[in-house]
Amino acid sequence: MAAVSPFQAPAPSRVAATVWGAGLAAYIVATTGRTSLGVAGLQAVERFDISASVLSLFVVVQLGVYAAAQVPVGIVLDRVGSRKVIFTGALILAAGQLMLGLVDTLPLALVARVLVGVGDATAFVSVLRLVPAWFPSQRVPLLTQMTGIIGQTGQIISAVPFLALLLGAGWTTAFVSLAALGVFVAVLVLAVVRDHPARPTRPARRSESVQPVGTGAEVPAAPVAAEPTRVPISAVLREPGTWLGFFTHFVCLFPTNTFLLLWGVPFLTAGQGVSTAGASSLLTLAALAGVVTGPVTGYLQGRHPLRRSWLVLGAVVATMVVWASVLVPATPRPVWQLALLVIVLTVSATASNIGFDFARSFVPAARLGTATGLVNVGGFVASLVSIFLVGWVLDVVRPDGAYTLGDFRLAMSSQALLWAVGLAGLLVCRRATRRRMAEEGVVVPPVREVLARLRRQRGPKG
Repeated sequence: MAAVSPFQAPAPSRVAATVWGAGLAAYIVATTGRTSLGVAGLQAVERFDISASVLSLFVVVQLGVYAAAQVPVGIVLDRVGSRKVIFTGALILAAGQLMLGLVDTLPLALVARVLVGVGDATAFVSVLRLVPAWFPSQRVPLLTQMTGIIGQTGQIISAVPFLALLLGAGWTTAFVSLAALGVFVAVLVLAVVRDHPARPTRPARRSESVQPVGTGAEVPAAPVAAEPTRVPISAVLREPGTWLGFFTHFVCLFPTNTFLLLWGVPFLTAGQGVSTAGASSLLTLAALAGVVTGPVTGYLQGRHPLRRSWLVLGAVVATMVVWASVLVPATPRPVWQLALLVIVLTVSATASNIGFDFARSFVPAARLGTATGLVNVGGFVASLVSIFLVGWVLDVVRPDGAYTLGDFRLAMSSQALLWAVGLAGLLVCRRATRRRMAEEGVVVPPVREVLARLRRQRGPKG
C-alpha cells in the first residue's frame, strides 16, 4: 500500500483541531486502559487469587508488550496511516478490556493485558504522526508536548470515575464499560480522523527544506522527496538523529516511569513515612506540573531548535541532582523536598518528548512512524530495566518485604546505571548528528561562541 504523502495544503485550523482531538480521545482511552488495573490492584488480587508479587507481573507484561510493539506498529503506520492504525488499536484494546472483565483465571487475564498492551501501543505514535500532517511546523513541538500531557488525563479517569464504578457496580461492569468506551472512540476515529488534508501542494525543493538559523524554525528539516517513495528501514537505523531521539527518550523517561508506575508510592510510604493520602497528593502534583512544564518545554524547543539537546541534558542533570539530595541523607526528607522531586521527574518526562522532535527533524517523512516507534522503545525498555533493578535490589537486601528507608536508598540508587548508559548514548549520538548536519551546511556553534557574540552585541555599558 502506498505511503502517505508528506505534502499537504495547510488545513483549516478547526478541521485540524477536530482531527487531532479525535485522535487524542483515542489516546486518552488507551491511557485509561493502561492504568485501569493499577487502581484495581486489591480487587485483582481477590478475583484471580494471586499474591502482590504476581500482580506486579501485569505491569511487566503491559510495558513489555507496549515496547515490543512500537517498531512493528510504526512500520504499519507508515504504510496505512494513522486513521486505520488508531481504529484497529482501539478495537484491540476494547477486546482486551472486555476479556479482562469476563475472565477469572490468571492466564486469561494476562492474555487480556497483552491485548490491552497492543492496543495501547498504537495510540501515541499514531497521534504524533497526525500533528505534522495537519499543523504548521512551528506549532508541532508544542502540540507534541500537549498530546502527551492531555493524554495522561486517562489516569484521572482511572482513578476517579472508573474506580467509583468498580467499587459501586463491580469488576465486570467496570471493565466492560471501558470496553464500550473503546468501541465508541474507534467509531469516532473512523468518522473524523483523516491522515492528511485533502489537497496536495507542490513538493518542496531540497533548497527549501532547511531554514535559516535563528528563525526559530526546525533546523534542519527532515529530508523530503519529490513524491511519495519507499524509504528502507535501514535509512532510519543509519540516521544518527534517530538514535539521538532514542537515547533522549531512554534517559529522560525511565526515572519518571520507575517512580509513577510502581515504586513511587512504596518509596514515599514505607521509605519516607508519608501517608497514603500524602503520596496521592504528591502524584497529583506531578500531573499538575506537567500542565506547566509541557508547554514551556515545547515553546523552548521550537524557539531554539539548535539547543534542544541542552534542554534534555539540563533535565537529566536536574533530576540526578534532586534524586541525590533525597537519597544521600539517611533520614526522611521534608515534604517540600519530595514535592521538588516529583516536579523534576515531570520535567524529565516532558523532556523525553523532545526525542520525537529529533525523529521528525532528521528522518524522511515516509518513515516517520517507524522512527517514532523506535524512539518510544528507548524510554520503555529503560523503564522495564529500571523497574526490575529496583525490585531486584529490594529482594536481595530485604527478602521478607519489610522495607526500610535504607533499603529504598540503595535500590533507587541503581538508577545511576541507566543514567550512565543513557547519557553516554546521548552524547555520542549528538556528536554524530551534528557531524551529519555540518555535512549539510548547518553548523551548531558552541555555546561559548554564542555567549561571546551576545556580549559583543550588547557592547560596553554607558
